[in-house]
Amino acid sequence: MPRQVDHEGRRRLIAEAVCGLADERGLEGVTLRDVAARAQVSMGAVQRCFRTKEEMLVFALGHISEQIADRVRSRLLRSPAQSAATALGHAATEIALLREEHRTEARVWLAFVAQATVSEELATTLKANYRALYEAFTHLMAEAARDTDGAAPLDPRREARTLIALADGLTTHVLIGNLTPPEAEEVLDAHLAALWG
Repeated sequence: MPRQVDHEGRRRLIAEAVCGLADERGLEGVTLRDVAARAQVSMGAVQRCFRTKEEMLVFALGHISEQIADRVRSRLLRSPAQSAATALGHAATEIALLREEHRTEARVWLAFVAQATVSEELATTLKANYRALYEAFTHLMAEAARDTDGAAPLDPRREARTLIALADGLTTHVLIGNLTPPEAEEVLDAHLAALWG
């Protein structure tokens, strides 16, 4: 009887291999041969899961995006009674990838962002991720603004865009050593505090 293959499980295993190689070498160092070796599968198995390298990279980007989104959801679910402003702060901190344990994710994420500047498929995936994040942040921003009663009015859409751009920028500054994680967190906290002050 032929052995059953968990196709989706194999695709995730390959995505993990792509991310591991991207962390070590950047996306330009990701080859099908090395991915197969890292995932401990044949090159044929990789090619059966993904028709092209681009398709494999798009799937890996979706994989890492989902890991980050799961962590944000988990953090928000741990404190269901928190205010919208607190939830927004937690979510922004998670997507900024400032903690040491998220350094690998941050390097891989930025490798994908850099590659998306020359890959329409990756850019399309990233833009969809950012749209979903933008909608979630806009909703939290509007809810937090309603909760502050009398604080200066703000434009939730503009502020959501600003917060996402700030979080992304802080990721870069921490990775290159321009800011320490505590300094970056201080910048993020100060920005959020100024919104509700």
